[in-house]
Amino acid sequence: MSSSPVWNFFKVSDKDVKLAICNVCLVEIPRGGSHIRHFNTTNMIRHLRTRHTTEYAEYERLSKPTPTPPSLNQPTVSETFKRREPYSRDSKRWKDVTLKVMEFVCQQPLSVVENKGFRRLVTCLDPKYDPPGRKYLTDVCLPALYQTVNTHIDKLLKDSVHMSFTSDIWSADACPMSLLSLTGHFIDSDFQRHNIVLHCQDFTGTHTAEALVNAFNGMFQTWGIQREKIHAILTDNAKNMQKAMRDAGFPGLSCMAHTLQLAVHEGILSQRSISDITASGRCIVGHFKHSPLAYTRLENVQKTLGQPIKKLHQDVSTRWNKQKLALAAYAAEHELPCTFTIHQWKLIENMISILAPFEELTQQISSSTASAADVIPCVRALTRLLEKTVESDHGVKTSKAVLLEAVKKRFADIDTQKLYAIATMLDPRYKDRYFPEALKPTVHDMFRDVLAAHGCTQLPSTSSVEVPGSSRSTDKSPPACSLQAMFDELVEEDAGQTDEEVMIVSQVNQYLAEPVMPCSGQPLAYWQANKGRFPTLAQAARAYLCSPCTSVDSERLFSTAANVIDDKRNRLTSKNAEMLIVIKRNLPLMIDT
Repeated sequence: MSSSPVWNFFKVSDKDVKLAICNVCLVEIPRGGSHIRHFNTTNMIRHLRTRHTTEYAEYERLSKPTPTPPSLNQPTVSETFKRREPYSRDSKRWKDVTLKVMEFVCQQPLSVVENKGFRRLVTCLDPKYDPPGRKYLTDVCLPALYQTVNTHIDKLLKDSVHMSFTSDIWSADACPMSLLSLTGHFIDSDFQRHNIVLHCQDFTGTHTAEALVNAFNGMFQTWGIQREKIHAILTDNAKNMQKAMRDAGFPGLSCMAHTLQLAVHEGILSQRSISDITASGRCIVGHFKHSPLAYTRLENVQKTLGQPIKKLHQDVSTRWNKQKLALAAYAAEHELPCTFTIHQWKLIENMISILAPFEELTQQISSSTASAADVIPCVRALTRLLEKTVESDHGVKTSKAVLLEAVKKRFADIDTQKLYAIATMLDPRYKDRYFPEALKPTVHDMFRDVLAAHGCTQLPSTSSVEVPGSSRSTDKSPPACSLQAMFDELVEEDAGQTDEEVMIVSQVNQYLAEPVMPCSGQPLAYWQANKGRFPTLAQAARAYLCSPCTSVDSERLFSTAANVIDDKRNRLTSKNAEMLIVIKRNLPLMIDT
């Protein structure tokens, strides 16, 4: 209060600290708030300006800062040169800037630090910073940052009860290197989903199932992940991967997106007219890809028709339908290796209608929030849609029938697979609504068995809760032939369930009796809000909803790998490549926190 010159003309009211009294006219002025943190001097200054001009002029004079006299001491020559000396490599400033440079270089070739343009940029930003060379970054900074990221990941993993994983194999084009990925997925105690890259390691030699088993065991051992903590491992449908899961005894799941793609492939090849259209489309695309002049002419046609400039891609049917007029106009003036008839264009349109749900479904299950709970409902919805007869089926009924049969065959047993069935039951958007009526009793029994296993250590204790009139004397028991003994015997025979089992049944019945959430709802937000009401179900949800339904995370990881290992960085060792990929994908976890 005394720091402002305005208080030379005011004082605080003795009756109310929210008011200030003018020393000149004794008027009470509000101090600008109801709490001391909100008090200000604006009203008092305004009062002086409008009512007391002489005092206001005095206030302005007092408010002007006292000018600081200029220093008469000039720095010495040695002090001037010292100020321009580069930072020592042991200084905090140099280490901090180098860390940021390393974070930037993880997205670029390591040799960028030796680029003249980069060094000129750094010198302009801070002339005293001398950036290290590529070798220092590779040998010192990269391992240090990698270790920092791994330490952060290790802390995150401590909050995981069960984990699911995705894995895939990728071969680089720029150099002879194969990488085996492992991404981890878990739900923490606050029901937040975590997707983490654990490994992207060199995988040399023959990719046999035995080699895969040894690699997986080694990766899990590195992170101290026990077998009982592994909930599921998502892979593609490759035979070596499937055999590795069986041989190692890992709970494996197939990538749903890959399985759908196999079904689509069967449907397209089943009808000769559709496969012929596909072959013709590839010839047309090949014509434009090998002729820049042809592409230029096509772009001119698109501009003339007022269409956006789009390039044709093989096997992307939506692009073909949109470019129907452009291709027809182009063929009228220029030669094409083949063209589509009116009938074939109609077949293309009908085939697009059939495949549209597959595209929509693939995008849905490829999202970062999709889980194994989505598989059964998605398959049920897809098969029901394929079973309906619509007008657009004309000419493509064979393909549609084969698609339906392929989907049913490839997902024949998902209703009875525990990982899928329990995950679906634990998703408040689905529960048991997507199971056939005849199968529901079996699924319910499976559900209760799984919850009993999870509830052994998670259920609140009931032994300490005493119900009035239920206590029994432990030192006295009724005679064996007494009427009371018969009452007790009948009760024990009829009970058949422990207190924990009774609580589980109660939770299950209440959970299933409530309406399902909308499909746009957030399952994890539901369990965070209801973990107090359904403690056993919530713990099981952390395990079963952490599993994705596709191995897309590993495929996205290899998109990152393709950017790390390219023609400009084709001499990277596999270890350095893994460190760069892991840092690039996991660093946002640290930056966001």
